[in-house]
Formats: sequence, C-alpha cells, structure tokens
Amino acid sequence: MEAKVFSIAEENMPLPGMTISGQLIHDVTCFSLGGGTDISAESYPVPVLIYVLCGTIELFNKDSGSKVTVAAGALSLKKKNANIGIIAKEDSVYLEIPLRKENDMNKIITDGEIFSLKELVPYQDGKIVNLDIASNEHMKFVVMAFGEGTGLSEHSAPGDAIVFALDGEGIIGYEGEKYEIKAGEQFHFKKGGLHSVSAEKKFKMALLLILD
Repeated sequence: MEAKVFSIAEENMPLPGMTISGQLIHDVTCFSLGGGTDISAESYPVPVLIYVLCGTIELFNKDSGSKVTVAAGALSLKKKNANIGIIAKEDSVYLEIPLRKENDMNKIITDGEIFSLKELVPYQDGKIVNLDIASNEHMKFVVMAFGEGTGLSEHSAPGDAIVFALDGEGIIGYEGEKYEIKAGEQFHFKKGGLHSVSAEKKFKMALLLILD
C-alpha cells in the first residue's frame, strides 16, 4: 500500500451474488459479500473480531440458533470454537481480525453483543482518550478520541498499521507529508514509518497495529 488516504470498502466493492475474500494485512482478512449471499457456519480455534465497514450482516450461531445483526461501524466477537455463519443483508464489506486467545480482549467486549466503535470512547476537552479493544504481543486494536486541538507528536510505527477514521476529521503526518482524513476513510502506516496525528476539531479513530 502506498501512503494515501483510501477506503477499504470502496477498493473491495461486492459483486452481485458473490462472496470475495482476500488478505488485507498479515492475517487480517477482508470479506466482500453481495446482498443475500452467505458464508456457511464455521468455527475457529481462536476468537475473531468482526468489524463491519459498510452494509449490514447477520451472524447466526448454528448450535444455539441465536442471531445478531451488525451494521457498518460496529464490532462483534466470534468466540473460540463457536459455530458461526454470516448472511449479508445487503452489499457488505467486513474485516475478520483473529486473536490469539480469549483474554486478549478488553472485558467490555462480550460475545453476542454489538459495539459501535466510535461510541466506545468519549471526547474530553484538551485530552486524548484511548481504549485498547484487543492487545497481545502480536497485535493491538485501539480506539482513540482526540479533543479539539490535541494530537500525537511524530513517532515511528513498531509494525504495519491501519488507521480507521470513525468521527470528525484529522490530519495524518507521514514521512514529511500531511493527509486529511475523515470518517469512513483509512490510512496505512508501514513498519518504522514516521507519523503523527492531529485534530484541529474533534476526531475519533481506531488503530489496528500488527507487531508480527
């Protein structure tokens, strides 16, 4: 990926009647499902976060019969060994983010509940609020709320990372260039890339950092 503001959803648009999957970054997979298509129930030996970028999907547990609907901007957790299938209620794009073990998750995230990423952290005047959603020695997924006029000074990335703009607008500094980013857009940092984040107005983002 070159240094640019982009949209994962727009670059992976669903095709009618088809399901498409591909590796996004390391072991994170991007799925594009045409409306009405589905992925048969399957289980994984590790917990998996489902992050919907556009559209609406339904997760169904084949064993219990329970169903949950997950819309764009929301997050759900597939527990280890849970037999879960997915139905696209409309054209949808989502990410599957595998974890290493159950206790990598923040305890506020529970199986079967739906979370809006941008609602997980509040704004505080003059401050930056951070919440680790999942974290281990291999990855970190964090949500951040920047109060007006706040920012992170230039530093290097210890691994490949993707920023997901959730609310408002921010400015990404990367390798001497500045990029404006707004809700619904993404930005990629390469390992070791010098970057900064600033918010002239309020701004929320999620950061997926891969440390492998």
